[in-house]
Amino acid sequence: MNDKPKILTKAYVLPFILVTILFFAWGFANDITNPMVKAFSKIFRMSVTDGALVQVAFYGGYFVMAFPAALYIRKFSYKAGILLGLGLYATGALMFIPAAAIGVYYPFLLAYFVLTCGLSFLETSANPYILSMGDERTATQRLNFAQAFNPMGSLLGMFCAMQFIQKRLNQMETTERMALSDADFEAIKQADLQILISPYVALGIAILVLFFIILITKMPKNGDKDHSLNLGKVLKRILAIPRYREGVIAQFFYVGVQIMSWTFIIQYGTRIFMGQGMAEVDAEVLSQKYNIAAMIIFCASRFICTFLLKYISPGKLLMTLAIAGGLLICGVIGFQDIKGLYCLVGVSACMSLMFPTIYGVALTGLGDDAKFGAAGLIMAILGGSVLPPLQARIIDAGTVAGIPAVNASFIIPFICFVVIAIYGYRVFKVFKAVR
Repeated sequence: MNDKPKILTKAYVLPFILVTILFFAWGFANDITNPMVKAFSKIFRMSVTDGALVQVAFYGGYFVMAFPAALYIRKFSYKAGILLGLGLYATGALMFIPAAAIGVYYPFLLAYFVLTCGLSFLETSANPYILSMGDERTATQRLNFAQAFNPMGSLLGMFCAMQFIQKRLNQMETTERMALSDADFEAIKQADLQILISPYVALGIAILVLFFIILITKMPKNGDKDHSLNLGKVLKRILAIPRYREGVIAQFFYVGVQIMSWTFIIQYGTRIFMGQGMAEVDAEVLSQKYNIAAMIIFCASRFICTFLLKYISPGKLLMTLAIAGGLLICGVIGFQDIKGLYCLVGVSACMSLMFPTIYGVALTGLGDDAKFGAAGLIMAILGGSVLPPLQARIIDAGTVAGIPAVNASFIIPFICFVVIAIYGYRVFKVFKAVR
């Protein structure tokens, strides 16, 4: 007799599909945004460090709104949290219209912040909601499957960034932009901003459509029975659990390594291709193609890893992939030619499992406390706000210890993989989390 629980039962199919679409939706937002660090740097004639403020605003929204989102969801429901998240998401995307009209960098940062306040609601709601849609023994596998659609959204976001933004921006190189008069620079800047905002406006409209579809759909009320707001007591309970507490730390470093690997692949590839005599704009577009290849690998690896979780414990697989990722980063640092770029693309295969697995393992056994537990894990996305600017500051140095600074900067992602590997080991050997 086979008593192995199913990943998903028929009763949850439609809600699962609708919530899984949210994973696709925030993946799109994440990865149409990563290339904007380079785009904004060019449009506004800024340093890489100033351009990386996009990531500070983007992932800062996750951090600020995570616990307010958890309180809101606890008071009302997962569905209410999803609807508010979609509303903020659409508002932030449509704020690109007045930001472009003003023509100053900082209103765009505000738009990103509002948009990601919405994403914080969505992730705080959707991840534990998916975990609740079935047997706890298959929760991590179920979340990995839902999260597999996140890189599909990311892949589309990267493609849109390349086709509808990067390729259409003025082809003038950075050095030429710096030499323009104020009047000529302003004219080119305004034209580029109109190109940049178009995909975000279309995104805002699409999110509004999704909002109304979920509004009229009946959703299950899993985990919505307890509406008490005893935040202090809940935090004391969950922070006393080492598997959860250390999971938040591991998630901070994972999100950091993901964002750094995908954001600065453009700077890394551009240096290599310009060294081969390629124009800056062509080098950037080609580098983005490598970024898309990395996302395709990430997406395929997510499905493969979901399958492997049937046979390998989450901690052991997490530890193995973190070690492999660290070794590839050594190649990224050491090689100064196309081999280093190949290593950087390969890192995505190692990262695919990490976010949902850390998430699922950390929340195992929390019950209704998972709403607040999820908030802590979403706050850990702050790693995507804190760590990329540190790497950008190294890149701006030009050279470090005789090697290109963009290569040396990947010491920070290497440290991240070390932390994740330690957590994977402890999950496997110490915590004995549910498979």
